[in-house]
Amino acid sequence: MNKPTNINDYTSVVEADKAHIWHHLSQHKKFETSDPLMIIEGKGLRVWNQAGREHLDAVSGGVWTVNVGYGRETIADAVRDQLVKMNFFGGTTGSIPGANFAEMLIAKMPGMSRVYYSNSGSEANEKAYKFVRQIAHQKYGGKKHKILYRERDYHGTTITALSSGGQDERRDLYGPYTPGFVPVPHCLEYRSQWGDVDDYGIRAANAIEEVILREGADTVGGLILEPVTAGGGVIVPPQGYWDRVQEICKKYDVLLIIDEVVCGMGRTGTWFGYQHYGVKPDIVTMAKGVASGYAAISCTVTTEEVFNEFKSDAADPLNYFRDISTFGGCTAGPAAAIENMRILEDENLLENTTKMGEYMLERLEELKAKHVLIGDVRGKGLFVGAELVSDRDTKEPVPESVAQAVVADCMKENAVIIGATNRSLKGFNNTLCFSPALIATKSDIDEIIHAVDGALTRVAAG
Repeated sequence: MNKPTNINDYTSVVEADKAHIWHHLSQHKKFETSDPLMIIEGKGLRVWNQAGREHLDAVSGGVWTVNVGYGRETIADAVRDQLVKMNFFGGTTGSIPGANFAEMLIAKMPGMSRVYYSNSGSEANEKAYKFVRQIAHQKYGGKKHKILYRERDYHGTTITALSSGGQDERRDLYGPYTPGFVPVPHCLEYRSQWGDVDDYGIRAANAIEEVILREGADTVGGLILEPVTAGGGVIVPPQGYWDRVQEICKKYDVLLIIDEVVCGMGRTGTWFGYQHYGVKPDIVTMAKGVASGYAAISCTVTTEEVFNEFKSDAADPLNYFRDISTFGGCTAGPAAAIENMRILEDENLLENTTKMGEYMLERLEELKAKHVLIGDVRGKGLFVGAELVSDRDTKEPVPESVAQAVVADCMKENAVIIGATNRSLKGFNNTLCFSPALIATKSDIDEIIHAVDGALTRVAAG
């Protein structure tokens, strides 16, 4: 039944939410005595809740997604016009926006050539894993099927994506997991596994080679890595790491999969995070910022060499990629992505991201000099983290409750929405996360820093 709703009174909407919605990543017991937060409107970096309070969103929709900001009418218009003309047909056929966006995308990714559409980052990574597994069967008798993943990295929420996830608390209680996924050590130099060394990046990469040799190089077919680790603590790879990783993958014939679900589409100041490091991947996955949340879309992008593995024997009825993503046939995603990319280019948002990212790191370093709770500041572009510690000398991480208290204080006292690692790494959910839209100004960043400054002061005093 359609009920008239007073636009100034969302009581009935909140009650409907409490009665029927199962929120993501939420313990719902609290909603028996309190209301869930509802975000009802957005413009630029600002969003408004059901009570009409304005907030500055420093996490791009909570999960690093709204790269070009809220309220982009041209994206909405592009989606609307496309839906009226042709909204959907299964991905066995082509579409005008699908072909046009693929051409635009590949132009930003030298060395890559093919785009496979689906609807989420988890699904994009699933496709990459299926590529590796099918190639293993077609070329190596099924033996070269193992896929390596890195501690602290995250690649999605399906059971197989969790099987490749390096965050134990995301995985807990969901096993047994898909076999054939093997972890390699993280690359967070602040928490070096080898003490204070001059060649940490090389050592962290060599640790991958050690795992390959332990497992048997003839059994390892793929390696998936985030260019900058996101929910595992905003980890920028150390010097020398990526060059050595590339060498190792070539040496052992391991397909390199780069998960750009968070970093892609300008978040780090380049179109894709891997492009900072001269890496030449075999497969790249992306989602979130591809359409800035205006429509669901993800892409699994490959080289022509990978693509050719799936058409090498037309007489073999199994020699093609026997996969389909229903909503990979939606045209709204690529239509939104085309306009999203135009905005990124026309407004020089990659350049702005680099400048504002440097400014944000400078401001956070100022906070580090003032607040002993901050042990480390790191990031790339507008993708920044501040790790909180109880003791700088020992680097003892603060309890997760302390990091969450800082987040809550920013929201309550200054209406600034920031993030923090949560329920991901046992004992290490202690990093504040910042990822404002790529349109952020110095004034926006100053407002974020002001909120964090006050929150750290109050939480430390409490």
